[in-house]
Amino acid sequence: MIANQLRAVARVHLLGLLLACVAWQGRAAVADQPAATERPISPQTDVIRLFDGQSLEGLYTWLKDTKYEDPRRVFRVTDGLLHITGDGLGGLVTRNEYRDYHQVLEFKWGPRTWEPRQKRTKDSGLLIHSVGADGGYGGIWMPSIEVQIIEGGCGDFILVSGNDREGKPVPLSVTCETDRDRDGEVIWKAGGKRETFDLNNRKRVNWFGRDPDWEDVLGFRGERDVESPDGKWTRMDVICRGGHIQVFVNGTKVNEASDCYPTAGRIQLQSELAEMFVRRWELWPLDKGPKPAPAEQ
Repeated sequence: MIANQLRAVARVHLLGLLLACVAWQGRAAVADQPAATERPISPQTDVIRLFDGQSLEGLYTWLKDTKYEDPRRVFRVTDGLLHITGDGLGGLVTRNEYRDYHQVLEFKWGPRTWEPRQKRTKDSGLLIHSVGADGGYGGIWMPSIEVQIIEGGCGDFILVSGNDREGKPVPLSVTCETDRDRDGEVIWKAGGKRETFDLNNRKRVNWFGRDPDWEDVLGFRGERDVESPDGKWTRMDVICRGGHIQVFVNGTKVNEASDCYPTAGRIQLQSELAEMFVRRWELWPLDKGPKPAPAEQ
């Protein structure tokens, strides 16, 4: 009987050690996340160039399969351009947190796509006000407010849910003036009904002209799309002032939200199985940035 009791005690201790090991590994993984500045940075007089045309300084990578390592060089610099090969799910993340800025991003699609989206619309995203743990959403992205970059849907808002560094869900919300399209999907409409969206209801607000016949097929283009055709440069301006977000695509305001939460955070640029090039990625002081306009080709 004593031997049985000793074996039982040993099993309990062994189980405790295993659980402690798992918990330690989880804390170690979170601890690897680069520390951000104590307070979010807001550009005041000079432009902050998130991509300097030469390196990935000030940025780090997160991929679902390799975490903080990028052995396939999914994110690289090619001929002075930020080159996202798309070979994986993850993001290029700013080391610092930011708030109150006029962000300018100029991008174009490359020819390559990857399974299982090889024949689907080319897809990426600009994730702002990112807080919490890397990989908090399905092991892929930090919780954030996404400004969608996808063929036919540039400028949609999506709430990217996930957990903070303590494993607790990060609250997210946007309030938009809205309408419904032919199929009942939420679209932004200036002067429309004000609705608040959080993680308990709809997680998406489409830009005002998204084609109701949109299909997830490679090369899709709607009649009212304002992003440039495949292979041409598109400019996106995202102006964040407190909880207010305005999105312009090639000079046209396509979406707007207020009373957003969070109001600051890191910025993530997605890799989502489609090749993309970026030539301009910068933060301007509010009211001192360039006027939203079409991208020069």
